[in-house]
Amino acid sequence: MFAVTAARIDADDPLNGLELGEHPDPVARDGWTTVTVKATSLNHHDLWTLKGVGVRPEQLPLVLGCDAAGIDEDGNEVIVHSVIGDPDRGGGDETLDPKRSLLSEAHDGTFAQRVTVPRRNLVPKPPELSFEEASCLPTAWLTAYRMLFDKSGMQPGSTILVQGAGGGVATALIALGSAAGYRVWATSRSKAKRERAIELGATAAFESGARLPERVDAVMETVGEATWAHSVKSLRPGGRIVVSGATSGPMPPAELTRVFFLQLSVVGSTMGTRDQLARLARFCATTGVRPVIDRTLPLAQARDGFAAMAEGDLFGKIVFTL
Repeated sequence: MFAVTAARIDADDPLNGLELGEHPDPVARDGWTTVTVKATSLNHHDLWTLKGVGVRPEQLPLVLGCDAAGIDEDGNEVIVHSVIGDPDRGGGDETLDPKRSLLSEAHDGTFAQRVTVPRRNLVPKPPELSFEEASCLPTAWLTAYRMLFDKSGMQPGSTILVQGAGGGVATALIALGSAAGYRVWATSRSKAKRERAIELGATAAFESGARLPERVDAVMETVGEATWAHSVKSLRPGGRIVVSGATSGPMPPAELTRVFFLQLSVVGSTMGTRDQLARLARFCATTGVRPVIDRTLPLAQARDGFAAMAEGDLFGKIVFTL
C-alpha cells in the first residue's frame, strides 16, 4: 500500500527523513480491525516525530499520522480515535494510562491507505461531516474540546484568551468557544491571521504580547516559551492556564511569584477520550461548527503539506485525501 513514513530522524531538517512510497499492508492483531483511510490530517506531532521526539531510530520506518476518517471492515463510516490506551489503567480515562501512546508512536499511523486500530477506537462518523472535516477531529479538535469544556473550569460567558491563532488547536478553540457562548480573544503576530480569527468567531484579536483591555478568566496555551509570560500576565486573580503544547519551546520562566500571589492555576491537558471524541463529533453535527481546513492535498503530495506546517504557513488544518 502507499504510505508516508518517517524513515530517518533529522532534528535540523525533519523533512529529510520523510519518505513516500510502498509500505507493507498492516495486519490486525486480536481485538484490532482495519480501516480504509479516506482522509487524514497533519499535526505538529508528525513534524516532532521526524525530529526524533518520542521515537527511537530502531523503530523506523514508521508510518506517520494520528488522525483518520474512513470505512471500517463492515462498510461503516468511522472516525479513528488515535489514543491507544486502556481506560482501566487510567482510572476510566485512557489518556491517563501510563502506557498509552498515539498512533504513529508505537504503532503505524494513518498516513496510508489502510490502518489497524483497536476496535474500541472507532467512533461513528456523523453523516453531516465530510471525511475531510471528520479527519481533523481526533487530535487538534479533540485537544481543544477537552481543554475548553473539561480542563478550563470556565462557564459560557467567560473570557478565554487563545494564544497563537492559526494552528489547528487554536482555530478549534476559537470555533468551539464562540459556538458555545464563550467570549474568545485571540493573539497572533500576523495581521491576516488576526483578521481570520475574527471571521472565525473571536470577539477580538490582538498582536502577540499586546496589553489586553482587561484580564481574562482563562488562557489556552499551545505555544509555550514565546507566549508564556504574556499568558501569565493576562490572567485575572484566580485564573487558569490550560497547557496542551509548547511549539516554541518547553522551558519558559515559571513566573512563580505571580502564580502564587495571584493564586493562578496551571493545568495540563493531552488529547481526549473516545467518549469525548464522540461528543465532539455530535457537537459539530448539531451546531454546524466545522473544522477550518487550510488546504486539502492528495496524500502523494504530503511533502508540500509538511513544508507548509514547518514554515507556519497555514491557518487551520492541512488534510490529505486518498
